[in-house]
Amino acid sequence: MGPGICKMPELQQHADPVTSVSQPALLPERHLFAVHTIAHLFNLERYNDSQQAADGSLSSVLSDLHQDGSDKWLNPIHSNSTTPAYVTFTSIPGLTGVIITVALILMVTSSMEFIRRSYFEVFWYTHHLFIIYFAGLVIHGIAGLVRGQTEESLKKYSPQRCAQYLVYRDGRSTHHHCKEPEFGGIPTESWKWVLAPILLYVFERILRFWRSRQRVVITKVVTHPSKVLELQMHKKGFNMEVGQYIFINCPSISLLEWHPFTLTSAPEDNFFSVHIRAAGDWTENVIDAFQQQKPKIPRIEVDGPFGTASEDVFQYEVAMLIGAGIGVTPFASVLKSIWYKFQHADQSLKTKKIYFYWLCRDTGAFAWFNDLLVSLEQEMEESGKAGFLNYRLFLTGWDNSIAGHAVLNFDTVTDVVTGLKQKTSFGRPMWSNEFSAVATAHPKSVVGVFLCGPEALAKSLQKCCHQYSRLDPRKVKFYFNKENF
Repeated sequence: MGPGICKMPELQQHADPVTSVSQPALLPERHLFAVHTIAHLFNLERYNDSQQAADGSLSSVLSDLHQDGSDKWLNPIHSNSTTPAYVTFTSIPGLTGVIITVALILMVTSSMEFIRRSYFEVFWYTHHLFIIYFAGLVIHGIAGLVRGQTEESLKKYSPQRCAQYLVYRDGRSTHHHCKEPEFGGIPTESWKWVLAPILLYVFERILRFWRSRQRVVITKVVTHPSKVLELQMHKKGFNMEVGQYIFINCPSISLLEWHPFTLTSAPEDNFFSVHIRAAGDWTENVIDAFQQQKPKIPRIEVDGPFGTASEDVFQYEVAMLIGAGIGVTPFASVLKSIWYKFQHADQSLKTKKIYFYWLCRDTGAFAWFNDLLVSLEQEMEESGKAGFLNYRLFLTGWDNSIAGHAVLNFDTVTDVVTGLKQKTSFGRPMWSNEFSAVATAHPKSVVGVFLCGPEALAKSLQKCCHQYSRLDPRKVKFYFNKENF
């Protein structure tokens, strides 16, 4: 997972503020894959049992038909010495089945959250086994291991009428209306299902490669507390909206790794920026490379931008923005854009009130966007809209010395932790109280709740959205928008 971003291309947007409709859960693809594989293993065992059987049963007789080298057989196990394992590893369907099964198992296990967060490179490279997976899937059925009676044979031999005549000592039908049945492979059609997605994927990869090769100029490098690096960049033709993200590649670190990062700049800026937090080998190497700048500043490639739920923040009359740690990055873009709109007296701004909550574990994190918040405070006072932005900063990790110092200086004009006029709160918000206050202050508004943070916090906020939304369509409603942390 990209360590300087609050999202991957997956996001959840819950449009229903009141009810949660339960729908039948579809089995994940890997579960259906397991069912498919296990069914084939049972099939091979049945084929083997039929070949070994000497009881004159219909399955035994059918297994003995056309074992003279022709391709009209039904049972792929042609002799008593042939085993299911031999068929599995010597036939095209069997061998490709083993390969795509191993590929899928590796992709699924490397997709676990622990692997993605702690060993991103393992997840990244292993996931490219999808190329082998789809190649194997296309050719998996071309050998016709699964067979059925041919259409021509069905005209001469009706299974319902003629099956009983096969069960004789020599296994041959003696009824004058029943010819010996012939079997053929069922035509493979898997390529029809994967061709369109593969073509779309190839087109997208070509487009993204072309975009990523366009020159990126790094205009400014800023080192922030808590091992956070800010990169300000310029790229010809680059256009963005608030809260979007980009993929970044640093060829000197890795030619193949692309990591997503939230844009922290505003569309009105003459540059675009990201904040990269040290959260793994790749990010630590990038930060070290820019701090050392030996022999020259590293080259960066950029792909994007890509959209997220935060783009819709200005579509709501009232918005609640909640960021946890580096999860504040999409909202930095939103707040910067608001600052520009105030400066230019933008009358098209639909949003009338923003509640901003930032939860951090250490005091150094607040310095990332401290200047932005100071500028916003000043700009809103000068424009007569001091009540437009209500922001709260929460310090979730502290020691007694910090708390004692804050208590002793509580009556000062500015906060001792951040230097802002808004005092820092110690601990976590009581979300029920926050939602209740917003619902009371805006009894007839549509409130957009935007989160960039961990899953546990998302569950709490989603519950509050349902709890404090009113059934009456004329009263307050909370819409929850989540981006993956």
